[in-house]
Amino acid sequence: MQARDANQWSASLYKLAQTLGFDQVLFGLVGSRHARFESAFLRSNYADNWRERYDRNGFAYVDPTVAHCLTSTLPMVWEPALFASGTQQAGLYEEASAHGIRSGVTLPVHGPQGEFGVISFASDARPDIAAQRAVMEALPMLALVRDYAFASSQRFRDEGVRPEEGRGGAPRLTKRELEVLQWVMAGKSSWEIARITNCSEATVNFHLANVRQKFDVNTRQQAVVKAIGLGLITPEDHHR
Repeated sequence: MQARDANQWSASLYKLAQTLGFDQVLFGLVGSRHARFESAFLRSNYADNWRERYDRNGFAYVDPTVAHCLTSTLPMVWEPALFASGTQQAGLYEEASAHGIRSGVTLPVHGPQGEFGVISFASDARPDIAAQRAVMEALPMLALVRDYAFASSQRFRDEGVRPEEGRGGAPRLTKRELEVLQWVMAGKSSWEIARITNCSEATVNFHLANVRQKFDVNTRQQAVVKAIGLGLITPEDHHR
């Protein structure tokens, strides 16, 4: 709470996590559930090359811990099985493990003004019963850290927000969300889009759910109509 700048704030968070048995931590927050993850206030001591690969490949949009936090207020204790629902999720866990991120827990962050985020505490421990027990014992303190991290990061988040990342204007879609929406416009089902884009059907549905949330609509067809109206896609796109 007394940190003078974002770097000191981050160092304090990492040190506190270490005292609770987790040598790696990530805190990420966006202004709303509809904001682009790329615009997040994010602080982490994960390996730089892993963070770069995670961001470059848009793994936040297929990460099951992020999907969980979007719809829940409960913590998610990591288990390898949670990442095995599709090839991308399984590969995500394998790569993370190679960077010392093998066991841990992710806690959702839901702010009073609609802010959305996650805070993950991780270690290189084998994700066995003992590791899960250690996580459960630490959860009360981890939840407290989550709440204080959210509150104390406010002034640093405000400093880092660019005007174009505010709540106004058209929702911003990722490259993959636009691609999926274009195939919906062409009349393709989730099953067909999954094979066209070489990803799982669950991943396609996840992208479409994000699009519907960003546009505040109930169906994929409504999302297509709204995207066309905003000029994000055109009826000619699927012919290119």
